[in-house]
Parts: sequence; C-alpha cells; structure tokens
Amino acid sequence: MPMNVILLERVPKLGQMGDVVKVKPGFARNYLLPQKKALRATKDNITYFESQRKTLEAQNLERRKDAEAAGTKMADLKVTLIRQASESLQLYGSVTSRDIAEAAAQAGVSIARSQVELDKPIKMLGAHKIKVHLHPEVTIEITALIARSQDEAEFLAGGGTLIAETERAAMEAAEAAQRAAEQAAALFEDKPAAEETAGEPAAEEAPAEKQ
Repeated sequence: MPMNVILLERVPKLGQMGDVVKVKPGFARNYLLPQKKALRATKDNITYFESQRKTLEAQNLERRKDAEAAGTKMADLKVTLIRQASESLQLYGSVTSRDIAEAAAQAGVSIARSQVELDKPIKMLGAHKIKVHLHPEVTIEITALIARSQDEAEFLAGGGTLIAETERAAMEAAEAAQRAAEQAAALFEDKPAAEETAGEPAAEEAPAEKQ
C-alpha cells in the first residue's frame, strides 16, 4: 500500500516542502526517510513540521543561496576522463555517476555521486552534458570529456567531434566517389566541345574545294 509522507524539501516530480504525498513504501524507506527529505505523515509529525516550518524554510533558503553561489563558480565546468575505447568509439567499460564525481573532485570541485543525474552509464567517447543537482531547486550542467588521451580531450573541449574509424572510412570512400563522378562529368562536358572545334576547319575548307 502507498505510504503518506510530508516533504521536508522540494523533491522533483513529487512535490514542494510541506506537501503530503503518497509514495511507494520502498521509496520512502530507502530514500526519502533516511535522506531526511520527508517524514511519515502522522498527526504528530505534521504538527511538528508546522511548528518548524519557518525554521526549515529559512534553512532551505540559506542552502539554496549557497548552491546558487557554487553553481556560478562551476559555470562551464569541464571534467576529463581518460578511458580505453574501440575504433567505433565504444568504451571498454562505462562511466558512472561515481566516476563523474571523482573527476570533478580531481578538478577541485566537490560533488556527491547522488547529485549527478545519469539515467544510465556512459559507454561512448565524446563530450557529454551532465546535470548536477546542487540543491532541490538548483540544477547546473557540466561537461564530461571522455577521451582516449589528454590531446583528444582538449580537442573535444575546443568543440571538436570524434569520428569512428568505420565512419571515417565510409566518408572518405563517399568523397572519393564524388570526386570521381565530378571528374567523369567534366570529361563528358569537354568531349563534345572538342569535337565541335575539330569540325570547324572542315566547314571552312568546303568552299575551297568547290573553287
């Protein structure tokens, strides 16, 4: 059966501080309650929340200001992760939220893995946009540069795009075919013009033969 809880802070897709919502018992016991994001919506807990509402709102406002200030400092943050990958740009393994948090720490920024929004592990090289929740009401976006070398990471940071070897070969073959087609078309256009030029002297000599 669903469990009624009262939210102690805003929870995305669930509600705002003070809302009483129905959630699955497992979600409440494994996440909301231990993370102190909610309380069971008992009569005593609701009374307690109302008595503490102003204090909780003031604390939330202070945390939000701190998060906004941190977000400003982290604007345009790029973190680098060097990984092995195949010619098709597929990683030998994957990059998780923990990896992103550790890379941010190496860049001098403290982010908890729980703050990193990653629906599924990243399995391809490239520049990936990652959402980071600094506060229930403050979300920023950083860039994870996943590359095979530091030079490759710098190439990605500059706006470059990696191309798989198979795709590169196909592009080169297509370009070669296009050049061959253009050369053939140019030869075809030149041939009639050459024939017409060759026929002009014969037309001029015809009157001389009549004389």
